[in-house]
Amino acid sequence: MTVLLAGCQGGGGDGSTTTSGAAFDPATCQGGTLTVLNQGGINHLDPARLYTSGGGNLPSLLFRTLTTRNRQPGEAGAKAAPDLATDLGTPSDGAKTWTYHLRDGIQFEDGTPITSKDVKYGIERSFAPELPGGAPYLRDWLEGAADYQGPYKQPDGIKSIETPDDKTIVFKLRKPEGDFPYLATATQFAPVPKAKDSGVDYEKHPISSGPYQVESYEPKKSLVLVRNKNWSTKIDELRYACPDRIEVTSGLDAAVINQRLVTGAGQDANAVTTDAVVGPEQLAQLGTGSELDKRVTRGEFPSTLYLAFNTKKAPFDNPKVREALSYAINRTSVVNALGGSAVQGASTTFLPPQKALGQQPYDYFPAGASGDPAKAKQVLAEAGLTDLTVEVTHENDDSEGVGPKVAAAVQEAFKQAGVTVKLNAIDAATYRDVIGKPATQPGLVLTTWGADWPSGGPFLIPIFDGRQIITAGGNFNLAQYNDPAVNAEIDAINALTDPAAAAQRWGALDAKIGKLALVIPLTYEKDVYLYGKNVKNAYADGWRGQLDIARISVK
Repeated sequence: MTVLLAGCQGGGGDGSTTTSGAAFDPATCQGGTLTVLNQGGINHLDPARLYTSGGGNLPSLLFRTLTTRNRQPGEAGAKAAPDLATDLGTPSDGAKTWTYHLRDGIQFEDGTPITSKDVKYGIERSFAPELPGGAPYLRDWLEGAADYQGPYKQPDGIKSIETPDDKTIVFKLRKPEGDFPYLATATQFAPVPKAKDSGVDYEKHPISSGPYQVESYEPKKSLVLVRNKNWSTKIDELRYACPDRIEVTSGLDAAVINQRLVTGAGQDANAVTTDAVVGPEQLAQLGTGSELDKRVTRGEFPSTLYLAFNTKKAPFDNPKVREALSYAINRTSVVNALGGSAVQGASTTFLPPQKALGQQPYDYFPAGASGDPAKAKQVLAEAGLTDLTVEVTHENDDSEGVGPKVAAAVQEAFKQAGVTVKLNAIDAATYRDVIGKPATQPGLVLTTWGADWPSGGPFLIPIFDGRQIITAGGNFNLAQYNDPAVNAEIDAINALTDPAAAAQRWGALDAKIGKLALVIPLTYEKDVYLYGKNVKNAYADGWRGQLDIARISVK
């Protein structure tokens, strides 16, 4: 089994060394300015409007949450850790109630103590229709919160969030949720002082609970962070906060970012990126023993690219057709279409190969490296289908990996099995809307899925829980699969509070569903990032496979 590859070659992948080989000491790493060069714009800076897991990356520098990722490379980094809270929470009532206690000494940037009421208010703001965009789980999980409209319209708040004292917060859920400590890493769990809340304008200068505070912010363009003097490592051992200043520039082209990191001129020597993976030009230079090899880190974001069957549409209502196409697929050609084996791995399971998700290797329709057209033809003949034509729907550009390049690879593989493929390109701006509405969903689509946190639940539930089918739109269960036994197993696993035990059950469930050929898994994601020549202690965390800025030094 492949696990999270999150070390960096000569660059402190274990968190203990630097690019020069000298010992890294978080107690003496302070100083300098870190530059962050990103593609994605910082569209919002309000914790209620940020959809992040593990506390986010840049957001985690500003906002502490009840729990957070434990900021380790590799497999260990897929675990949650206490942040504002003293532990991962105490479950009771069969994991329907979760109780947290806050640490001593935690403060906002103005020195005001952070209380449980601030955490409760921050969560309630995320329900306000004026502040859309955050993770949607709490509306479903919290008892009696489905119709709550936020504190501006309903100031009485959510009754299922209780704050018996300033250090205690209790969540009452409508069903067991063993993954609650993972959800508590979401930015919606960041405290917000009610007295400083300015509604939609709050993001202009959100009040920090983390190691940095906002000096300036221009949406979609730039963000400058400086030290929060009321934060210290005594109350937050997970974030090292080495740089004195962090300057973020967004909206850049990925090729430009990587070229600047390679050249390392001026302040670019102190630069990193959190979203521009290494491009073809730089990949060609890696592994040659050059200086660049010392400035790369590799991680894996848990994500699967796959073909999804609409089992309500012929011929995909026939399991034999789905099986035959599974045998026919050429995963090598798909990997190559996406940039090669350095950035994609061939996958025969829906769950990606991270241990935390519980993946159990299986390959029920072995196609080998390049497909088995003979076996595909045999299965189709057994079904009495010797002249099959299908349509494959995809996005009209390749930016998300589900565009013309991969579609062409799929078309050619099916052609080798005697299947005629018509390609149907849909504008990327409306693609998810079309495929996510059962009334307009095509028969066979290219799509991807990534986990909101490193557990099998957020990977399997939206895709295979029949109760998650949404007819009005926004549906992810594209197979429109609804098996009461599978739904019941999902509920049983959700009640488990031991992540290891849950992972084993999620893996077994994935292996069970895989026999039905509801999807054809194609690849899982590998991420390769460069960083500047002066950057130290750079490694991809095991939660999302990205560089963890909270532990980087440029001194």
